[in-house]
Amino acid sequence: MEEPRIRLGNDDVWLELARNGGDSWQITADWSSWLTADFTADLSAAEAVDFAARMLSHLRAPSGERFSAAVTPGRNNPLTLKAVPVGDGFALFVRLTPNGGDDVCHLQMEIDPIATLELRETFSALHAALVV
Repeated sequence: MEEPRIRLGNDDVWLELARNGGDSWQITADWSSWLTADFTADLSAAEAVDFAARMLSHLRAPSGERFSAAVTPGRNNPLTLKAVPVGDGFALFVRLTPNGGDDVCHLQMEIDPIATLELRETFSALHAALVV
């Protein structure tokens, strides 16, 4: 069985969160091959499920308001998504913190608007894969 994963964006700018097995996740981002990040993060199954569920709660009944969800609640959070409504979807602002530390360079990038329905389907698939 394939490990749960999610990929957001297009060929030029994208973010991927993929479980390597157990509590090990690979977080990869690329901005036109000029700026990249690729690192491993330890996330519990509960953290990953909660992240997907929080994203889905905002996407199932979009309020037209911006929202944000972090993968982990603590300071050592490796990934935060901020969603800003644009047309019938959301532009995503990604903040990555490799190794969750204050002494590393943070990567911040923007992913062009993605239709709400597509985002909802993507996060629903991730959530379903995690709760099996």
